[in-house]
Amino acid sequence: MSKEVFPLMKKILVMSGKGGVGKSTVAVNLAFALAKKGYKVGLLDADIHGPTVPKLVGIEEVKGLEVEGNKIKPIEVNGVKVISIGFFLPSKDTPVVWRGPMKHKFLEQISNDVNWGDIDFLVIDCPPGTGDEVISLTQLLNPEIAVIVTTPQSVALEDVRKAVNFAKKANMKVFVVENMSGFRCPHCGNVVYIFGKGGGEQLAKEFGIKFLGAVPLDEKVMESGEKGSPFVKEESETSKAFMEIVDKLIKEI
Repeated sequence: MSKEVFPLMKKILVMSGKGGVGKSTVAVNLAFALAKKGYKVGLLDADIHGPTVPKLVGIEEVKGLEVEGNKIKPIEVNGVKVISIGFFLPSKDTPVVWRGPMKHKFLEQISNDVNWGDIDFLVIDCPPGTGDEVISLTQLLNPEIAVIVTTPQSVALEDVRKAVNFAKKANMKVFVVENMSGFRCPHCGNVVYIFGKGGGEQLAKEFGIKFLGAVPLDEKVMESGEKGSPFVKEESETSKAFMEIVDKLIKEI
């Protein structure tokens, strides 16, 4: 399949209204899925207090970055250019104890002073919620697209609605991805909906936005994160489902 050609870089904000829904996993695999399709992709880990992208892509030990022509040079992994606050911390256990103005200053620096080069997509992994960091990223980068990640159950949807409203007010084109959907038993083949069913699709209908699809609850997703290799790099039912989600996103934008 030939890739669509986009005249300008598209910025995709991957958001959630709460933590623990697999937002970073979706952001990482979205970036690598786009690269797999032949696009040039940047991945910005903007979760200042919980940067997990370095671990998810297998570069957790990177500390410090090169500078080229007064611009920070990202780390490239399988064609994806990656920047994370994790690269600037002494260790992965170092807490970031910053108030709002310091967070904004850091995000301003990595928004303006990174040499992304000629890329088609910049995927931005946001912190949970709609606080200082997400407001700053929206102001600094003016993203066109928001991918909202939710799990199926109602307790998650209550918080995710806030993220949808935030993105709509910021004039972004909003999409929904449901993560941790049905679990297929490896022994009997039956699908069990541990966290409920259809919440993401219901949310999309409620707001009149596009539902891109559901990512199954799969042990291989956890294993891929532990070993630092995005699951879309390998062939599986979950990888296939995710690539279909990415196809729909590309078609819509």
